[in-house]
Amino acid sequence: MSAKHPIIAVTGSSGAGTTTTSLAFRKIFQQLQLNAARIDGDAYHRYTRPEMDAEIRKAREQGRHISYFGPEANDFSQLENSFIEYGKTGTGHTRKYLHTYDEAMPYNQLPGSFTPWQALPEETDLLFYEGLHGGIVTAKQNVAQHVDLLVGVVPIVNLEWIQKLIRDTGEREHSREAVLDSVVRSMDDYINYITPQFSRTHINFQRVPTVDTSDPFSAKSIPTMDESLVVIHFRGLTGIDFPYLLAMLQGSFISQTNTLVIPGGKFGLAMELIITPLIQQLLEGRILE
Repeated sequence: MSAKHPIIAVTGSSGAGTTTTSLAFRKIFQQLQLNAARIDGDAYHRYTRPEMDAEIRKAREQGRHISYFGPEANDFSQLENSFIEYGKTGTGHTRKYLHTYDEAMPYNQLPGSFTPWQALPEETDLLFYEGLHGGIVTAKQNVAQHVDLLVGVVPIVNLEWIQKLIRDTGEREHSREAVLDSVVRSMDDYINYITPQFSRTHINFQRVPTVDTSDPFSAKSIPTMDESLVVIHFRGLTGIDFPYLLAMLQGSFISQTNTLVIPGGKFGLAMELIITPLIQQLLEGRILE
């Protein structure tokens, strides 16, 4: 952790809604007039899309699985070193993984490829990470220990699968069969590498739909925020003003100690009310407990 160069990470599995959360953070950074360096978790994939397809085929022939959730397809050591470097010096490098033709076109590259590594902007106020592994811990790496504010975005699994299926077939032009195969193939890594992160977070935002998602693979649309509740769980944070949050977030209630439930439509406002003072604490040099 670093009081001088704080690191904020939003972590959650593919299709979990971390992108929506990152947009809320951008609004907060703008309101606080902060210059935030940004790192996407996809930058630390080991393989381009054709290379990953080849690795998947090889693993299947050998009777094993490989997925973007696990260590075979990601360089956790490089991610950890990036956090260490920024925490010490406020500098580092990043690149982009280009998912779609629209993303790849400005770089004159193919989808599923990486842009070259480039230096992060100079003199930034903090580092913001959004991706799969902001709180990852393995036998060899401990990325979580370098994060000053770790936020989990955790929809119930049926909703996660609906979001992934609709996003990957609609926006990323994958076939339905390929997405379903990815869900099945990723399950071991999901259990071993994704879910344990949410026991290390300072805050978890878990979205729960209030409409039927019993068969996620037949769903035609993603439940809206107004068709959802968001369960917000705080871990190890002091000074959370629950009476103030209850007063500001109409329709909210306390379900357990350190757990607030809000209407889905209040999600953006809740993030601003909760996250803004925590970021201000970090900038004042106070490490969150």
